[in-house]
Amino acid sequence: MGSEEGRGYRPIRDYALIGDAHTAALVSTDGSIDWLCWPRFDSPAVLCRLLDARRGGWFQIRPARDFKVKREYDGPTAVLATTFETEGGRFRLTDFMPVERLTESHRGEDIAAVQCVHRLVEGLGGSVEVELTFRPTFDFALAPCDIQTREGGAVARSGKECLVLSCPLPLEVDEEGVVRARFRVREGERVWVTLYYNGSPAALPRTDCDAELERTRRYWDKWWCDCRYEGPYRDLVRRSALTLKLLTYEPTGALVAAPTTSLPEKIGGLRNWDYRYTWLRDSALTLYALQLLGYEEEAADFFGWLDRLCITCRDHQLQIMYTIDGKSELPERELTHLEGYRGSRPVRVGNAAFGQKQLDVYGEVLDAAHLYHERTRRPVRAEWWDELSFMADETVRRWREPDHGIWEVRGEKRHFLHSKLMCWVALDRAVRLAADLDGHDPAPWAKTRDEIRRAILEEGYDEKVGAFTQSFGGSALDASALVIPLTGFLPATDPRVLSTAERIRERLTSHGLVYRYLTDDGLPDGEATFAMCSFWLAENVALQGRVEEARELFERVTSYASDTGLFAEEIEPSSGELLGNYPQGFTHLALIRAALHIAKAEAHGPEEHAENSAERAGKLQGSGSLSNRG
Repeated sequence: MGSEEGRGYRPIRDYALIGDAHTAALVSTDGSIDWLCWPRFDSPAVLCRLLDARRGGWFQIRPARDFKVKREYDGPTAVLATTFETEGGRFRLTDFMPVERLTESHRGEDIAAVQCVHRLVEGLGGSVEVELTFRPTFDFALAPCDIQTREGGAVARSGKECLVLSCPLPLEVDEEGVVRARFRVREGERVWVTLYYNGSPAALPRTDCDAELERTRRYWDKWWCDCRYEGPYRDLVRRSALTLKLLTYEPTGALVAAPTTSLPEKIGGLRNWDYRYTWLRDSALTLYALQLLGYEEEAADFFGWLDRLCITCRDHQLQIMYTIDGKSELPERELTHLEGYRGSRPVRVGNAAFGQKQLDVYGEVLDAAHLYHERTRRPVRAEWWDELSFMADETVRRWREPDHGIWEVRGEKRHFLHSKLMCWVALDRAVRLAADLDGHDPAPWAKTRDEIRRAILEEGYDEKVGAFTQSFGGSALDASALVIPLTGFLPATDPRVLSTAERIRERLTSHGLVYRYLTDDGLPDGEATFAMCSFWLAENVALQGRVEEARELFERVTSYASDTGLFAEEIEPSSGELLGNYPQGFTHLALIRAALHIAKAEAHGPEEHAENSAERAGKLQGSGSLSNRG
């Protein structure tokens, strides 16, 4: 046992994700749920040992003695199966958050949340003594909590919130407010334990747990089977897609960047941010990836959410992020009573970056909209076009302004190359969309698009460095330049793109993993390599036609995944430790895109001319990497 585990902290990779597309929980390899916000992703946590091993709450089921453990998802589902083995025997712990399908399609709110976590203990052989401990800590361990046991379970209350533990075992509450039980499970025996949010304290809930398990398995199995991808790294791609689905807030169609807050980018550092919100960039890129796999209905949900959002923002500028129900204020504050993961303070809730200017979001959204229109061949709805043309007009008006960029630097604004590039994408896609609509003159957009292109080629490429640089007039490298061939601005085989990729490999890479940048960004401390950037490099190499090398890069990154196929935001290159919020949607969508581009390169060879998103999607379809179902 390492020193940090001895203090009560597990490595981030030790956690698996369960969820119901309303919220999510993290379950460790020792059977402990150490993170759970209820009833929504962005609600205050009721279990938060992940951020304070002493004060934070948990819900754990594990052997009372030493054990070995193996776990995996139960087939193509979000049901987690953990097998514990001791000297005396074996048992399986099955964890899931039940879902109920409301519609046959994926449109709208097709998942109803039951607001509970089911945990099934099944004896597989011999006899094992099992220990159950439960300590709720409402409002990030700030609110007082009253816990009482009663026949059939226990009830924990704090103000208007209530957690009900349904358990057929004798329970005790110790002086520290921890509910405890010990029991023995033998081969063939089954024990269900369920935690309900806001269950009635007057009567312990009774549920047909087996029926809910079967219904939940069917839902996820059907969702998995609807994926049309059959190419290289199929299981990794599909698991990533299901992870992105779990990061969707079903009532609105919004996606959270990650289900956690304040997991550090460096142990002991202060780059600890709250990712339980919806970034327009993250959402658009995620929907782009899901569309490539055949999930157009999720994209329609997102654009519906965006339409409702834009109605409220016409009198002010579109923000880069919102709450999952579209609220614009995300004030940032520090929870000073929590020590943070492995002592990494501060713990933050809210995110002050909501007020930043990041011009690239227009390009991300319009690119996803263009792909949606081209793939579905559905006409652009009038209300959607109203919002998309508004974004194009804003791009024309604002593209010359400096901003904070894709990495949300908290220093001074700059003329970031990536932001200018995505402004070009925004207008390029707007022009293409307008071509299919009557009564819309795209000429002003095309004129500005061409101006931006000239500016990028003249001011964004440094001949001495031999690369597109982080910002106009600068010499620093930034991995976001790897996006250039992925947008269709230049082909991957263009000499300037080739040279940029090589400079990044030389100067921003460690152990085959890519840093975002190595320049001052207005904050102290450093950070680890950025997993998404490492996948971008693999994509570039694939599009250059170097498929085996791209596979090697791809497999090097994926070798750092958790045992359940999950990724955090960053990877510490020397130790391989996962860092940052987890699981991270950005990383999983980048994995999907990299695998798709490897499949495309295997089928079509190097990219000899620039392709937009829809053209590239067509080649992916033709490569045989996508099946013909659906």
